[in-house]
Amino acid sequence: MAQGPNTGAFVPTTFVWDAGELQDIDVNSEKFKEILIRLYQNLNLMQLNLNIKDSAFYDQSEFVNGQSFWPSAAVPSSQSDAVNRRQVFRKVINFGALPNTATKNVAHDIDITTGFSFTRIYGCASDTNNRVYRPIPNTNITLSVTATNVVVTTAANFSSYDTTYVVLEYLKD
Repeated sequence: MAQGPNTGAFVPTTFVWDAGELQDIDVNSEKFKEILIRLYQNLNLMQLNLNIKDSAFYDQSEFVNGQSFWPSAAVPSSQSDAVNRRQVFRKVINFGALPNTATKNVAHDIDITTGFSFTRIYGCASDTNNRVYRPIPNTNITLSVTATNVVVTTAANFSSYDTTYVVLEYLKD
């Protein structure tokens, strides 16, 4: 698994397996043992990279999205390794229509406890009749989260924006 400040998760695409070589191999030979070791290493590399990918799955149920943050301050530094990294959870809130120069609250149904923190809060509003779309937040629309609700406040009439999705990503300690 690649690690460092400017690296990502990459699985090499040059694994070469000679199928003819495998057909007549003695399963008790050293060559067969070497093939099994290479196969295990390749599968392990794929598993490690698959487990750290950011999943493009957006659902109204809580989902572990594959992002991870450094270990919690509560974890002793001697145990601060990949096993103790904190997973990021994602949940999408179907917010509905935006309000007309007002504040609107929609319950997020997330059990926010001590040690809980958000990593990203963002969304988009769609005026499906006029085919106009706005990112949230922006200069005229604010977005925040309380212990119980997603809160959107509009500085103008945005009620024609009839479909709004808010994405919440967070850590649980």
